[in-house]
Order: sequence, then structure tokens, then C-alpha cells
Amino acid sequence: MEVTLASREGIVKGMEPEPDAVARIQQEWRRERPDLDSAPQGVIGRLHRVAARLTAELDTVYAAHGLAEGDFDVLATLRRAGAPFERTAGELAEHTMITTGGMSKRIDRLERAGLVARRSSETDGRGRLVRLTERGRERIDAAVTDHLANERRLLDELDPSDAAALERILSRWLARLGG
Repeated sequence: MEVTLASREGIVKGMEPEPDAVARIQQEWRRERPDLDSAPQGVIGRLHRVAARLTAELDTVYAAHGLAEGDFDVLATLRRAGAPFERTAGELAEHTMITTGGMSKRIDRLERAGLVARRSSETDGRGRLVRLTERGRERIDAAVTDHLANERRLLDELDPSDAAALERILSRWLARLGG
């Protein structure tokens, strides 16, 4: 079986990977607590480390557009809604990983920046809709273009068949976890 090793230069095929930090942690636990099963750390620990590295890479792109991750998420959710690019705050919370309390603060900040605007709902007198402004649409269109190119760059570190297998595995696992 051919093994691949990620390096700064890309994937080096045919080389055995050197023990990483997670492997060293597992070895130490096997030595100190042989009664415990440290095997799950091989997946969970590496996923955690990959997620942290990916988040840092993604945050760099968001920051280049003057956005934090949550700002990007809200603007992208509005943009994906299609014209007139608006949703209620509750819908935004459902479609993002931001709580309704956090959503209000984020919308306030985005509104002060001129990226979103609020208006009263025509069907619910108490309801408010949040919509992208033209400035907000321009910002998210530029940001999402760079974001998707960045995600492609990161995913290109994997062999296409590995990326496809990883997507299938993570999709099934996430569904089983209720996500």
C-alpha cells in the first residue's frame, strides 16, 4: 500500500510518515496507561489539529476582507438566500453556527459597517428582516471567491480520491452524530 506524506512542498508519495505529535501522545499513554485504549486519539486528535490549522487558514482570508468568521457566515447566508438577499435573524441563526443572542450583536456590527440593513417584515408587524446592502453583497462576493479558492488550495493537498473518501466518511459520521 502506498503511503502519502504531506509536506510544505505538497504530497510526497511512497514515504512512510514520521510519528506526529498525536502518535507521540498515543505512545506516551500506551506506556503510562496500557489499560486504556488510546486508538481513538489517532482520529480525534488529528481531526482536532487539522480543524485548528484549517480555521487559521480560513480566518486569514476572512480578515483580508475585513471580516471575522461569523461575519462571513452571516453575509454568506444572506447571499445564498438569493434576491432580495434577506432573512430573519432567527433564520440566520438556524443557517449559521451563531446563537440568536450572538446574532443580534453581529447584525448590529454588520449594520454599523454598512454591510446589512434591517427592515420591518411586511407579513409580521413585530418581525424584522436583515438584508445585504449593495456594499455587503460586493464584500461577500469578493470574500467567497477568495474563500473557495483557498479551500481548493487546502484540499488540493490531498489526492482527489482521498478527498472524496474523506468527504463520504465525514458526511456519514456527522449524520450519525446528529449534525
